[in-house]
Amino acid sequence: MSDTVTSIDDQPTLPGSAMEQEGVAAPATPRTRLSLVAWFLKGLRAGVFLNPRVAGRTPTPLQAIILTALVFAIEIALLRLEIAGPARMDVQAWLSGWWTAALFIGLAWWAFPSGEAEPGDVPPRPVGVGAAFVLWVAASLPNTLLYQAIVGAVAHGWITGAVFSQNWLYWAFYAVFTVWSLAAAILLVMRFTGLTVRAVVFALALVASTGLTTWQFNARTWQQDYERDAAADNRPRLHLSQQTFEAQQALMEKTMAAIARERPGVTDVYGLVFAPYAAEDVFLRESTMVSRVLAERFDAEGRVVHLVNHATTTQTHPWATTQNLQRAIDAIAQRMDRNNDVLVVYMTSHGASDFKLAAAHWPLQVPPLTPGELREALDNAGIRHRVIAISACYSGGWVDTLAGDTTLVMTAADATHTSYGCGRLSELTFFGRAMFDEQLRKTHSFEQAFSRAVPLIKQREIDAGKDDGFSNPQIQVGAGISPVLRALEKRLDTLPPVAAALAPAASATRP
Repeated sequence: MSDTVTSIDDQPTLPGSAMEQEGVAAPATPRTRLSLVAWFLKGLRAGVFLNPRVAGRTPTPLQAIILTALVFAIEIALLRLEIAGPARMDVQAWLSGWWTAALFIGLAWWAFPSGEAEPGDVPPRPVGVGAAFVLWVAASLPNTLLYQAIVGAVAHGWITGAVFSQNWLYWAFYAVFTVWSLAAAILLVMRFTGLTVRAVVFALALVASTGLTTWQFNARTWQQDYERDAAADNRPRLHLSQQTFEAQQALMEKTMAAIARERPGVTDVYGLVFAPYAAEDVFLRESTMVSRVLAERFDAEGRVVHLVNHATTTQTHPWATTQNLQRAIDAIAQRMDRNNDVLVVYMTSHGASDFKLAAAHWPLQVPPLTPGELREALDNAGIRHRVIAISACYSGGWVDTLAGDTTLVMTAADATHTSYGCGRLSELTFFGRAMFDEQLRKTHSFEQAFSRAVPLIKQREIDAGKDDGFSNPQIQVGAGISPVLRALEKRLDTLPPVAAALAPAASATRP
């Protein structure tokens, strides 16, 4: 049996012919099935707003499966361009955006006319849910290819300068490609349905699903693989052994036991400095500097705990792990006046768009830290007055979780931007340098230091050519902690200055 059927596809009635004059449709001609390559090319046509010209043809189930898998593979490869350097694929994040495929199929089943194309359709319209889905999937490629090529060029430094340096420019770019994607999909649907009420509902559903995906399912398919980056580095690394673990346990106990007790009648400052990313020396330098500033400028000598991951500090500093952080908070809480003293927590590392603080000390497995874990540890310890600073990309995502009436929280960036200065050539991060190494050496006010540091950070980012928008550091001050900090400032202002605290710790060659 032949698998050809009749159609008028690609055989329009010639103008002026006798059949046209009499209103009679052109004679039917054989229509063969399209090959897999042909379906792919037809989908690309739909992606640039051209008629796919598939008439009443329908792909076979095998063709639909193969083409969908092919497009998915190409998409995953294109998304990889967003990350420069080692990366890992988050399958869950990738799958989270494909709920729209089920929605598309369901809406097509409901909205599309039943049956094959009418003989009088000129040009012949496409029909069938299978054809619509295959074309829709392939139609996403032209848009995705161009968008990811530009994003990848920026991520790899092939495009620099003013590109996306303004937040509005990035969102305008994103909006253009989103509108393109939606317009191509809606036009494709209209080719199947014509302009009907169901087609309009279909189009509105596509717009709504796109907005929901952007809002709730915007996790990145590829994430920076900091652990592989650290493991690939040829610098000296931590050597794990029973002796190392025993020495670390003893060092942690010794460090906790050495925390000075609070002084009755004095609002003491306690510090907890946390640097969990061993692969970048900048975090060791910065956490050391912050520890010194807190001890010298805030009368906290003997009350600062420094947790750090680095190959050179295994014998001198406890590891910066989540468990050690919780133990340190508990130990500090036992020695401070939890209702009157102030705990300053400073964290410096890489940050991700999911608001996890990166941790790495290869080959030791160190889990990342979340804002919820820090908040829970502080709440369980009963520490009332908190000053928390996070120097990391996307650290603004920590603010809502950590904020409170008796908390001051400040971050190096907002929830949608990167911060600067965390590379291997940096002496200090831009935030740590401006806030702690410069401004807090001149004032005991965290708020004042922050307000002075922000314009310095912005100018330095401009000078450095930061091309993904201003980091936009954040601060939120609870009403209950403001009077405590003002009283602390007055006390500290009356103390004689410590000579070592007058000069910045970083060298003059820092970026």
